[in-house]
Amino acid sequence: MPEIAEVARLTHFLQLHLVGKKISKVLAPDDSSIFGKVGTSGPEFQRALTGKTVIGAGNQGKYFWFLLDKPPHPVIHCGMTGWVHIRGQQTTYNRYEEKSKGDRNQWPPKYWKFQLETDSTPKVEVAFTDARRFGRVRLVDCPAEEIRKHSPLVENGPDPVVDKDVFTEEYLRQKMTSRHVPIKALLLDQAVISGIGNWVGDEIMYQAKLHPEQYCDDFDDSDIATLYKAIRYVCDTAVEKLGDSDEFPEDWLFKHRWGKGKKGAVTTLPNGESFTFITVGGRTSCVVPNLQKKKGRTTIDGVKEEGNASGKGSESRFFEVKSGKEAAGNPKDEGRPAKRAKTSESKAVKKEQEQSAPASKQNVKKQKVDVKEPTQPVPEVGRRRSTRLNSAN
Repeated sequence: MPEIAEVARLTHFLQLHLVGKKISKVLAPDDSSIFGKVGTSGPEFQRALTGKTVIGAGNQGKYFWFLLDKPPHPVIHCGMTGWVHIRGQQTTYNRYEEKSKGDRNQWPPKYWKFQLETDSTPKVEVAFTDARRFGRVRLVDCPAEEIRKHSPLVENGPDPVVDKDVFTEEYLRQKMTSRHVPIKALLLDQAVISGIGNWVGDEIMYQAKLHPEQYCDDFDDSDIATLYKAIRYVCDTAVEKLGDSDEFPEDWLFKHRWGKGKKGAVTTLPNGESFTFITVGGRTSCVVPNLQKKKGRTTIDGVKEEGNASGKGSESRFFEVKSGKEAAGNPKDEGRPAKRAKTSESKAVKKEQEQSAPASKQNVKKQKVDVKEPTQPVPEVGRRRSTRLNSAN
């Protein structure tokens, strides 16, 4: 999925080739997933852009847009596979370039969702493609300077590169201490920080040498400062390089993590440290266990475990460590993990009931044969069962 760096790359190309030009032709066949999910349609998008002049382009996290001389303005989310192509330009970034080589000279490109061209000389031809159709294209009807005050941009958190005055260390501390989720899940929450996706999140945690499973409210001030610096470093560097992975630093986890599941894949970094993959918040996460130590409470498959180095985590979120009983009265325990805890308790009760239940008919029969003179009276239920068994025989 295009993340903060890739979307910055798209914005760069739009600013370079489209801003200042008038759109003379638009093609946008209706697609209920691309347009309809956000309350517009292909024909409506086509009418809104035709004849308008592009006066600017911008990005916030995983969203980008281009501003027209008159509203409404198109705002686009790439989803999983969305991308912008400009005829005659190589807009793709190196990690995915191999996939596009065969279609480089094809126009319009495969899986296009809308096309437009300008009346300039030479004319500029632009197409948005999305093979998996998780992208979203919408129109925002507001003055150009107010576009970030409207949905969907207003619901998203600050962009760590664009919004340096908002995304501060104090902002991060406040978000971390007011929530109780694995830190990787917090980083991926677009309402908290815009633009961080899976690979950026993993790179940040690796550079900070912090574990992605640790709960966000279990970090001390020193760790928060380290994490903030890592977020700024990774995001600033990736955007500066416009998502060109060949330009990323050689010591980045990014350069070596892409062989998962491939035969003979390397799982060791140049510095000799091994990396592995775990699941955090439903997403695959790349971790270097020897460098990213668990401190405080962590989460594995929805159930918390005790930490080690900091002395925190003496209490489990879902179970009392000493008694093994389900913790009660904590509103944060709602949801799926709490159901798992309840299920475990039910199984334990059921097992206890089975162990205390009367013996089966077969066991009673065996007891009657093997034990001629029981030292204790047979329970009433047992005598009735024995009587029935004798009468049956």
